[in-house]
Amino acid sequence: MLFSCNNGQNTAFVSDFSDSQASEIDPNFGIVIHGGAGTILKENMSDSLEQAYRDKLEEAIRVGHEILKAGGDAMEAVTKTINVLEDSPLFNAGKGAVFTHEETNELDASVMDGATLNAGSVAGVTRIKNPIDLAVEVMNNSPHVMLSGEGAEVFAQTRGIKLVDPSYFYTEGRFQSLKRVKQREAAKKKMGFIADDPLIKNSKFGTVGCAALDKNGNLAAGTSTGGMTNKRWNRIGDAPIIGAGTYANNNTCAVSSTGWGEFFIRAMVAHDISALMEYKGLSLQAAAREVIHKKVPALGGDGGIVAIDKDGNVAMEFNTAGMYRAHMNAEGELIVQIYKDE
Repeated sequence: MLFSCNNGQNTAFVSDFSDSQASEIDPNFGIVIHGGAGTILKENMSDSLEQAYRDKLEEAIRVGHEILKAGGDAMEAVTKTINVLEDSPLFNAGKGAVFTHEETNELDASVMDGATLNAGSVAGVTRIKNPIDLAVEVMNNSPHVMLSGEGAEVFAQTRGIKLVDPSYFYTEGRFQSLKRVKQREAAKKKMGFIADDPLIKNSKFGTVGCAALDKNGNLAAGTSTGGMTNKRWNRIGDAPIIGAGTYANNNTCAVSSTGWGEFFIRAMVAHDISALMEYKGLSLQAAAREVIHKKVPALGGDGGIVAIDKDGNVAMEFNTAGMYRAHMNAEGELIVQIYKDE
């Protein structure tokens, strides 16, 4: 059964099974995804574009759900699901990555295995078609947790990961977004501060992520992003930072974050949710609300998370106008949503 809880700021969802229900779903499993949070308003979305987002979210989550249903592991479900989102120009990851100030694309990704607490991460790569796959290689086949830039790409070649020409990541829509942000920033400098400029603010958002629980009780999470539109100086956000953008622990939960990365790093959002569950005994939903609606806003940031706990309960919590998100439980019930009032 799925419950919708509205606290006045956003819509959150919990999948919560009673003992009698759980016995019918033996063993339990589930998967939850996001495609980024921000000022996502229905009035700004055409019907065809909205349907395209919903269709792609459903396509992605069904890939992971089929893996879990067949007894596959959570990490495989997470990575294959994220691959679908990375290959779509709709989302700020992989093919749809945003542009830097220098008109290039720099991609980040991370994964974490809740059973072993092993993790892998890449940052600032420019020729990796699916950065989430390289993050898995770092986790499984290197002594390191994080690799960056050219070194990460050299490692990719040693693992047989094919590099793509940087032109692969060019999409006209993302390039025009960069031009608009640059023009707005130029106007800001010329005319003075433009308070709460939505265009500039939303240039800081955009990520895809997934968290899953498999039939063996193992949790995994992953996050992939093109970062911030108009970013400079090889800026790195929260997506590749274990504990900020991604965290998984079989004792508690698996979390993937999306939001203004600088604040999610400072708040260590993903790990903090797990820590509140482990050390204070909070439920997943209570922990997520504490972090997303109190801790992050107190610092000045916003965004959201998707998470699943060791019992299959799910949270999709955000403090923005919308977040692309979807959830499937062990019974195959599907929820796909975009706006906060759904």
